[in-house]
Amino acid sequence: MTTPALQDLIDTFIETLLSAKGYSSNTCRAYRHDLEEFAGFLAGEAQPNQARPVKRSHLRATHVDALSIRGYLGMLHRRNQKVTIARKMAALRSFFKHLVKQGILQDDPTRLILTPKHQRAIPTYLAVDDMFRLLDAVATDTLLGQRNRAIFETIYSCGLRVSELAQMNVKDVDAAGGSVKVYGKGAKERMVPIGMKALASIQAYRKKLQEQAGVAEDTEGPLFLNKNKGRLSARSIARILDKLARECGLSVPVSPHALRHSFATHMLDAGADLRAVQELLGHKSLSTTQRYTHVSIDRLMAVYDKAHPRK
Repeated sequence: MTTPALQDLIDTFIETLLSAKGYSSNTCRAYRHDLEEFAGFLAGEAQPNQARPVKRSHLRATHVDALSIRGYLGMLHRRNQKVTIARKMAALRSFFKHLVKQGILQDDPTRLILTPKHQRAIPTYLAVDDMFRLLDAVATDTLLGQRNRAIFETIYSCGLRVSELAQMNVKDVDAAGGSVKVYGKGAKERMVPIGMKALASIQAYRKKLQEQAGVAEDTEGPLFLNKNKGRLSARSIARILDKLARECGLSVPVSPHALRHSFATHMLDAGADLRAVQELLGHKSLSTTQRYTHVSIDRLMAVYDKAHPRK
């Protein structure tokens, strides 16, 4: 039996990630980019010393071995940082593991390849005072100002990813129960508590939206709207925050993800349980959440240095 073309296998794999495993479109797009880059390397498209590149339609998964993977890694090392190389290798591992599971390959060519180790960067976060200053700087005398205040209060209050906030609908907010329904990575749902300040900001925004734009408070549509009454995009939210941060003169770069990092850091620094924060953030792995313990450790070291009699 003839092995399907490598490109066809890539297409099928991406469809499996979308339909069967519930991966987000952004994740699938990144996987496709990395796998097609690898296919281009195999075809010789990025190798100037190869006069006649192989047609991609002629490539087969059975042509791939550990030597070709190492050659690809060598090319990546000349162009990319270690964290990027690790991500691309993760895509290859998932792909070839899938092919073995489907019986298309007998052996996984990535099995004996070591992924380059890299240090995880400490997430950017704001100090509590800076976080409050940022939120309080949002003027609420206009509809858009009220909306922006509600957006950033909600991200910080719930520790949301910006994509999660952009997907929220009015019905996802349970004001009486003090919680919101969040649709996270892998189409997984979770319930997250929301603070009174964030709830009050949302309610003030929706009330002003009804008064000025005629949009009902109990509509089934998106929670946060753009000026054309459509769903506000994650990219637009990032642009709004960037402008606000520059106006505040903050000393660190601020993105919606920095507000999420600030949520996690402040919770842990105040004594919250690591596993509870993991649940709130929707992290699959506890090791991902552990990146945020640096502040608590710094605080404990300061207490140790001050109090221990024999340091």
